[in-house]
Amino acid sequence: MRRLENKACIVTGGANGIGLSIVERFLSEGARVLIADLDATQAKAEADRLGEGVFAIGVDVTKAASVEAMVQQAISLFGCLDVLVNNAGLGVAANVVDTSEEDFDRVMAVNLKGVFLGMKYAIPVMRAQGSGSIINMSSIGGLAGLYDRAAYCAAKGGVATLTKAAAIDHAMEGIRINAIAPGTVNTPWVQRITSTMGDPEAARQKMRDRQAHGRLVEPSEVAAMAAYLAADESASTVGAIMLVDGGFMAR
Repeated sequence: MRRLENKACIVTGGANGIGLSIVERFLSEGARVLIADLDATQAKAEADRLGEGVFAIGVDVTKAASVEAMVQQAISLFGCLDVLVNNAGLGVAANVVDTSEEDFDRVMAVNLKGVFLGMKYAIPVMRAQGSGSIINMSSIGGLAGLYDRAAYCAAKGGVATLTKAAAIDHAMEGIRINAIAPGTVNTPWVQRITSTMGDPEAARQKMRDRQAHGRLVEPSEVAAMAAYLAADESASTVGAIMLVDGGFMAR
């Protein structure tokens, strides 16, 4: 039997990158999945491509009404909600001085407030069921400082500690809340960042070198961790920040 057989799941930011890889892995494990993404058109295209058991909805994770509607859509489709992956996120390349107030607010709204809102509306549903797993996407940038990523690090650090606080609050209700902290992942976002640099290949090599195994993390590797946290076998994993970082934090 597949590990996520018939589980009802939402993946935010699920139309590309790490989120899409999580969607694909969950489907392979037997789950039913709602792809939630700001780009509703891309979410629908991916749902159509992936076929049976997967649906799409447009969501702005910074807006309470939009997130509440996302959760209600999952209930309408599946009758329950077993797993929520709060994956939607973005970053800005800048230090504190060079980060605009608007950019700081946007990064915090998507990366941290979006996680807060996802949990706010999923937890009551899971509480009523007596079970559920919430997986928040933090980062090595939430555990250590990264050069020129001030707002991103602040938001992802908030995700890590918010995860721990929420895990303690709701563990006795049958809800497991954990986070994943990926290293630098081989995603379209990373490719876009490096493509704007003077020497894109040198920039990518620097990213590879800072991880002990000497390469970028693959999205499928993050998805494998998400599948573990979503599955019943991780029943005693509560409030954990799971590293998928190629040894970055071990240095």
